[in-house]
Formats: sequence, structure tokens, C-alpha cells
Amino acid sequence: MITIGQLAAYAGVTVRAVRHYHQRGLLVEPARDSSGYRRYNADAVVDLIRIKTLTGAGVPLARIEELLNAEPAQFSQAIAQIDEALTAKIRDLTDHRRSLAELDGGESLFLPAEFVDYLDQLRAFGVSSRTVRLERNGWILLVAGALRQATELLRQKSADLQDVEFRELYLAWDKAFDWDPTDPRLEELANTMVSLFGHRPEKTSQVQPTPKPEQGPTAIAAALLSSDTGNSSPSWDRLTELCRHKLEAGPS
Repeated sequence: MITIGQLAAYAGVTVRAVRHYHQRGLLVEPARDSSGYRRYNADAVVDLIRIKTLTGAGVPLARIEELLNAEPAQFSQAIAQIDEALTAKIRDLTDHRRSLAELDGGESLFLPAEFVDYLDQLRAFGVSSRTVRLERNGWILLVAGALRQATELLRQKSADLQDVEFRELYLAWDKAFDWDPTDPRLEELANTMVSLFGHRPEKTSQVQPTPKPEQGPTAIAAALLSSDTGNSSPSWDRLTELCRHKLEAGPS
């Protein structure tokens, strides 16, 4: 008769594991002797070694009791079922590893190559990571719902990026995110934006009221993006308001 510590050491497991098997009902827990210790016999050692072997082979704890008491035919059938489950799990894990490896592609995992190139251009021109994230999320939403419109819009914006004046305006708009909404520079920036884009409706989408969802997938993407409060700031909201008023008022 041996103690729980001796039992654990003999079978090559921890005392904590032995107690866990007691709690799961896999290993009979003997009564305490007159000294207050639990004493284990040879049967307990054999059972513990069998449990350890099965768990080491990947058998779920929930099925170990079934295998401990199974006849040879039942044992073989159960092992075959467990093997099938493990094979499926390995297949799923392999798929997960493949997906993780693809994540190294960054934005290319979510967007076509031309959109990723556009975002890289923004970074190269000094656009903040916050605004690049905003653009990225907008493109993901638009590409998912309206790839043709997204491609057309991307072609227009990519062409604009080649214009120095546009880039300077874009960078100023980007920096304005952190300005105080009462900053007089917002008035100047609004004038510049309306002057440059006021005659080109397709370029004023960011200073126009959010379209209604029934107007199409582009509007739905805009509505979803605008629902995230992190995509704007008091100064940007003020700039949008200024531009809208100036557009509504028309040429002075």
C-alpha cells in the first residue's frame, strides 16, 4: 500500500493529476487509513498507468472510462472513432496554420493588389496611420459590396494622388483631425476644398451628407463607416459642415 505521492511518482504523473482523475471519476479514491492517509494498491497503479497511456495518446478524458471498461472489439471501435476525430482536428489546425501564414500578407488578405498599392502610396506621402486605416476600412466595405464602383473610384483617387496640389490638400485634411473645431484654418481649408472640388461632384463625397442606404452599395459602405465614431473628430465634423454650407451657397 502506497501514498498518493508514491503512486504519482511510480506512474510518472503529478499528484495534482491523480486528484483530477479522482474528481473525474476515472480513478477510485480509497478511504483514509487510521493515520489519515489514503493508501493505494496495485490495482490503482495499473489503472493510473492505463489512464496516463490513454491521455498521452490523445484520448479525451470523457472517453477514458469507456475504454477502461471496454471489451476488445468495443475498444478497437472506440479507438477508430477517436482517430477519425483527431484526423479532422489535425486537418482543421492545418487550415488554421495556412490562414495564419496568409496573414503575413497584411492588407492583401482583405483587398485586391491595386487597393493595397494605393494605401502604400498614402503612407509614402506621409498620410497618418489613422487615416490610412480609415481609407482601408472604407475600401474593404466598398469592395465587398460594389467592386466595380470601388475600382472606378480607386482609379480616380489614384490619379488625384499624382497631383501635388491634391496631395497637399489631403495632408492638410488629415492633420485637421486634431485641430480645435474653432481653428480659423478650417475655414481656409474648406475654401480650398470647395474651390478645388466644388465643380466635381464625385470628389466631394466626404463633405456631403451621408446618403441613404437605398441609394446603393456605395452609400451603405459610407453609412457603415460613418457609424464608427472613431472615424471622425469635432474638427472634421466642423470642416464637413463648412464645406456643405459653401457648396449649398454656390459661387460667391
